[in-house]
Amino acid sequence: MYKKLILFLILCSSVNIFGQDSKPPNIIMMIGDGMGLSTISSGMYSNNNYTALEGSEYVGLIKTHSLDDLVTDSAASATAMSSGVKTNNKVIGLDSKGNLVETILEMSIDLGYSTAIVVTSSIVHATPASYYAHIDNRYKYDEIADHLSKSKIDFFIGGGEKYFNNRSDKRNLISEMNQYFFAKNIDQYKKSNSNKIGFLTADDEPIEKYKNREPSLDKAVEITIQKLTDMKKPFFLLIEGSQIDWGSHDNSQKHMISEFIEFDKTIENVLDYAKKDKNTLVVITADHETGGVAIVDGSLENSMVKNKYVSGSHTATMVPVFSFGKHSSLFKGIYDNTKIFDKLESIIKK
Repeated sequence: MYKKLILFLILCSSVNIFGQDSKPPNIIMMIGDGMGLSTISSGMYSNNNYTALEGSEYVGLIKTHSLDDLVTDSAASATAMSSGVKTNNKVIGLDSKGNLVETILEMSIDLGYSTAIVVTSSIVHATPASYYAHIDNRYKYDEIADHLSKSKIDFFIGGGEKYFNNRSDKRNLISEMNQYFFAKNIDQYKKSNSNKIGFLTADDEPIEKYKNREPSLDKAVEITIQKLTDMKKPFFLLIEGSQIDWGSHDNSQKHMISEFIEFDKTIENVLDYAKKDKNTLVVITADHETGGVAIVDGSLENSMVKNKYVSGSHTATMVPVFSFGKHSSLFKGIYDNTKIFDKLESIIKK
């Protein structure tokens, strides 16, 4: 009788009748490109002294250097986070010897996850490309687009249409990717019932948010999360607020802050989803800091700041990591950016 009781308890535990949720968690990875602490602070003070990041459960810091330079670029830093390997600047999805490294998105696909990428840059830009491509130079955009066409990603939104249908090799990847429905606008994207959808939002790079870029990142992400949820599988979603970085490169406070505020609205929606779902991990970080941004003046009453920049390029300062939801406590502390991959891998392979 005692042995039967033990066996019964083991079986009960395996089928979750005691309410323990053993389903693989959804993972939402959010990268604010170039988003350092002063960028966040500038956006927060410009937004009625509030950021949705205040809703995170844990905060950490990551070191961002690449293998060959103290100051990383987006290719090397995103490869570190996506694959757990330090590599040289400009390199995507390869180690320093040119060997292919498997990414967390590719692992997720192999484990049966649904996947999606939503960015405000071209879809072949360094950060998103580091999750699906393997190439020695981030600027080989035609080749990166070819990698995307073979990647098995379910949904993707970003610019860069010309790298698919106006290529030097005369191929039309949009025609070749016949398993995908290519949406012409956000309404088509939303209404499509296809399990493979591409939405190329601009011929080259999308315009700035303060110039009325559409669709908004928060709306695109909201629709994508619903599509992923409807597939009834765990999912991996990569979101990048790409142009936060570009604003800082240009030392443009207006560009930088408007991009952060849109990203922050997206964070708010994502955290709301994770709170309701209760089986989603959200990790929010940056690939590096850009511009050496400082806040030198401003007014809380008027929700305004005055920024100064020490550079038109990246810096080597650490950047924050915010986390919420399932296994979020793993992401507190100070560690190398390669550990982002290590922690995510430990979660999806539990």
